[in-house]
Formats: sequence, structure tokens, C-alpha cells
Amino acid sequence: MKGGVIAIDGPSAAGKSTTARAVAEALGFAHLDSGSLYRGITLVGIRETARRGRDGDDPLTALGPEAILRAAEDRGLMLQPDGAGFAAYLEGEFVDQVLRGPEVTARVSAVSAVPVIREWINSRLRAMVRAGRDVVVDGRDIGTVVFPDAELKIFLTASAEARAGRRIHQQGDSVEPGGVETEAAALAARDQADSTRAVAPLKASPDAVPLDTTVMSFADQVRFIVELARPIFGSR
Repeated sequence: MKGGVIAIDGPSAAGKSTTARAVAEALGFAHLDSGSLYRGITLVGIRETARRGRDGDDPLTALGPEAILRAAEDRGLMLQPDGAGFAAYLEGEFVDQVLRGPEVTARVSAVSAVPVIREWINSRLRAMVRAGRDVVVDGRDIGTVVFPDAELKIFLTASAEARAGRRIHQQGDSVEPGGVETEAAALAARDQADSTRAVAPLKASPDAVPLDTTVMSFADQVRFIVELARPIFGSR
């Protein structure tokens, strides 16, 4: 039995994962964060490069994508059910927090642009849904590539400045003079890279509902999506 899918796409730091998790909890669905797998593959590459005495080198150059994927399977990279969602493990270690660190963040965009890596991850995401669990999945090409037949698609956006402020707050950092502007510029560069890459570029699916949260409260954006979902999924 195939589970139902709510796809939430959008640019970096738009709040996709936080929103998807809250929507999943409200509906009794599971939250499936595709970014955790991309970050997990990136972490595998970083650690495997270090194991081979090339610490700090670019994993894609040092190892190649096929070797990174083999290492991911050998080292047991996986998402395991964890309450209302899934938690990332590598070699039996819970790595959710490590995946959000600066070293992984600096390299994940390049890793996520590699076609064979995207295919590997997409196949695993689809297998999780085929297992029959209703999910809210967030990413950048969920509604366009991974689950084009998703019952509900949302394209979540906010201004670069709003996203920068939220990211700084999420990381627990104090806002230094010029800090928001610097972070906003970095996010804009990431947006450009994601939206112009040759494989699965960041873009809204034609049938996605646009949701700009620049001046919207978190509770309101979650409520908006939940109210769209209830008539579609009923009491399931």
C-alpha cells in the first residue's frame, strides 16, 4: 500500500523542515526530510576522505560519487523511524545535529547536484512511501521530480533577509552588525546555484500552492497547510 504525500519545496532556510514536521504532527503523518539524506551523504564523503588521509579535500574530487555511495551503504547511512519522523544514523551513531554543522552545510549543495547521488536518494525516499506510511516530505524537487503525483504540493518561500534572520536565530547566534546581510547574500547565492543547476533545479511545480511566509507567523503557515490537507486526506 502506498502512503499519501504532502510535498513541501522551497529554497534554503525557508523553514521547510520545521514546517513539515509541525504539519505532520497535526495530521498524524510522518515527517520525511530529504535534506537529511543529502547531508548524510555529504558527511559520509567528508569522513571517508579523512579516513584516506585527505582531510579537508573535496570528497567529490577525492573519492568520486560512486565511492561515496558505496561508503554510505557500507557505513550504514539510514533514516530510521523516530516518533513522528525519521532520524539519521551513520555507523550506528545518531547524526542529526552533525548534519546541520558548517562543514556539511558548506559542501552539501555540490553533492546534491550529482545525478547519481540524487537517483540513489530518490529511490530510498520512494521506498519509504511505498511502505505505506503517510508522509510530509520537504526538499527542493519533491513535487517536481521525487513525488510528482503528490496529493498536495506547497512551494514555501520567504525573502532572503527573513530567511537569514531565522537561520541566525535557529543557530542560537547573536545578530552581529551586518550579520543578516551577510547571511542573506549567502542564501541568495545558494538559491542561484540550486535554481540554475542542470539536474533537478529548484523550481515550483505548476500545481504547487505558493506560500510566502516573509510576514506570516509560524502558527499561521502551519494552519494554512493543514487546512488545505484535511479535505484531501480526510480521516486517514
